[in-house]
Amino acid sequence: MESQESVTAEVGAEGGNKDVPKTNSTDGKDELFCGPQRSDATKDCALIENTQDAAASQTSLDCGSPSGPDEPVFVGRSISTSLTHTSNGQKSKRSSSPGHHPVKTTCVAAHSSNPKLSLCLRISPRKDVSTPSCDVEMLSPDSPVSKPVLVNSLADNNRDGTVCEDSQQFVKHSDSECSAKENTGSADAGKTECSGSSEMSQSGALFERGWLGTPIDELNRMPQCAPPLPHLKATHNHTVTVRTDFLREGEVPVPHPSKFKDAWDDVAVKMPCSEKNLFPMETEDGGGVQSRWELIQTSLRGGLKSSLDVRDAILRYNIAHAKKWDFTALNLLCTEYLEQSELQPLFDVVLPAMVDLALSAPVLCTMPIPLLKSRMNHSLTLSQQQIACLLANSFFCTFPRRNSRKSEYCNYPEINFYRLFEGPSPRKIEKLKTLLCYFRRATQTKLKGLVTFTRQSLNTPPNWESSKTLLKRLHITCEGTIEDDGYGMLQVDFANRCVGGGVTGHGLVQEEIRFLINPELIVSRLFTETLECNECLIVTGTEQYSKYAGYAESFKWKDSHKDETARDDWQRRCTEIVAIDALKFRHFLEQFLPEKMTRELNKAYCGFFRNIANSKHLSAVATGNWGCGAFGGDTRLKALIQLMAAAEAGRDVAYFTFGDAQLMRDVHEIHTFLTARQVTVGRLYYLLNEYSSLVCKNCRTTRPDVSLYSFIHERVSSPASADGPDSAKDSGISPPSSASH
Repeated sequence: MESQESVTAEVGAEGGNKDVPKTNSTDGKDELFCGPQRSDATKDCALIENTQDAAASQTSLDCGSPSGPDEPVFVGRSISTSLTHTSNGQKSKRSSSPGHHPVKTTCVAAHSSNPKLSLCLRISPRKDVSTPSCDVEMLSPDSPVSKPVLVNSLADNNRDGTVCEDSQQFVKHSDSECSAKENTGSADAGKTECSGSSEMSQSGALFERGWLGTPIDELNRMPQCAPPLPHLKATHNHTVTVRTDFLREGEVPVPHPSKFKDAWDDVAVKMPCSEKNLFPMETEDGGGVQSRWELIQTSLRGGLKSSLDVRDAILRYNIAHAKKWDFTALNLLCTEYLEQSELQPLFDVVLPAMVDLALSAPVLCTMPIPLLKSRMNHSLTLSQQQIACLLANSFFCTFPRRNSRKSEYCNYPEINFYRLFEGPSPRKIEKLKTLLCYFRRATQTKLKGLVTFTRQSLNTPPNWESSKTLLKRLHITCEGTIEDDGYGMLQVDFANRCVGGGVTGHGLVQEEIRFLINPELIVSRLFTETLECNECLIVTGTEQYSKYAGYAESFKWKDSHKDETARDDWQRRCTEIVAIDALKFRHFLEQFLPEKMTRELNKAYCGFFRNIANSKHLSAVATGNWGCGAFGGDTRLKALIQLMAAAEAGRDVAYFTFGDAQLMRDVHEIHTFLTARQVTVGRLYYLLNEYSSLVCKNCRTTRPDVSLYSFIHERVSSPASADGPDSAKDSGISPPSSASH
């Protein structure tokens, strides 16, 4: 794990966690530009292979990567609480009953009736093109499920003085490790189960269905649980860029205002079509400037018949970067990967339509787009058509002042796609296929919905010590994915501080994959400053355009996807995604410091909290191994932290272990034990601090001999300590190691 952690150097302590694998694909496949679109009829098995690797290759998470001085360095950011209107309910057409999916012990795809592969037949780079070493995912020697897992009943262990061997489990289950590897699932499933709960000990049949706890169908989903939305209108903390009085179902939203309003200041996005966007030019008098927008129009309308034409056009208005920007990936896509039958519509239809879309910015994006800055609570609602226009400009690298770390946007993610075009990595090829699939759809059909981006700050965190809240319901499964099985729930993006992480660069794990298949998320990078420790970004209404297979190095674009998620009254898809960034730990014991655990609790709570009085209107949280993998988080600690934060926010939890059956059993057992004993969030917080003080503080090894769950079970079960934590907590006495709070 530590070898993995060191790879992520330039991201900073709160760099993006991208450790959750998923598959969402069919074996059948549309052609990228001319194939018919099919509805999402098949889904892959949720077990993923080799997930630990992925997070490690985030190296600089592509947010400050070493590709040169043009890349921004990102600093902390904020979010907006002005949001009680984030309604969500994803894909009611999908089966939500995990009972119908038996446990798989190897990675098995659900095959489409049409196995035709017309685009990605050549999924490996050319033999003469070597893949740089930075493309190789680093594998931990400690595979999570490749070793025997010896887990006894927690109760029995504590009675006879022994404990579960969590020192092994910590190594094996430390998050990114928590997805099943191809040939090890059966070994893990066949090991002895935790037998502490009577429900578990019953139960071959219970485990056979691949999930434990509350049936997922009993958890709240949007839009069914959502309160009525008020009429959409612009307010001091909510910018709306369309005519709300003209908003109709099935109609393209009308931009507002009717004419382009220029803004070239420090509170709004500097647009490429601004009259103040000037370009230096040589004249007979020695120098001068010209409109950069006019140069952009001339360059892009000059005709794009090859990848070299695209390169030359982009460099005409980015001349300062002509010697640094590399278009190898784009050239390889066009010369080595796409068939001739796909190239013709790409250059004859799709790219010209993308040019038209990008150059329509003065007509579509008429209102200044506010920057969602640090410590702001603000919402921004854009139309999907406006977002497509902005992303087309990103593809052609037209946004001014966004290519250098030294600009005023140094704390923002990169938004121009120039790094997506560089290098021979097969990752870049698959990313380009996925994004071009989106642009094909965006240019062939009129997108008719809205998307809301909310930056939310947590100004007053809960008093964790005094909380009387009980844990809510838990559904935990080693099958399925957040985006598929968690439809209609609040879906967690294991985010980088710079939202999107390495989506426009090399990164290709949980966050980047989500941003690729729901590309409207990418536009958040245009206006969202890096997140600070008490902030999150909530995005409601994005649409999924692609299916995929694999993860990190094995990621492949598979097919176009028709998103049939219902829309709410604001014409947003009922898909709510929250970006929360976890801390990065270089040493395992560091995460058990009281201030670190409190930070993670507050971050998760910030993402889960909504200003809604009645919790029956809150959807469940769909999450998984947040903050683990390359960032060194312990899956069992992070699971408890998320359960505590969700309970305090009034939400149930659907937890996806991504193939780790042992983690599923362990978390379910401790949750069952804590709820049966009515252990409050406050007491659990005390126990976490006590574990830090009594076990971790004086630990002489890299990992403690006593596991967290065994410790909690023993302390809660002990009559002598039954009243201790609560009485100390209620009297205002600080827990043992909380002096640093």
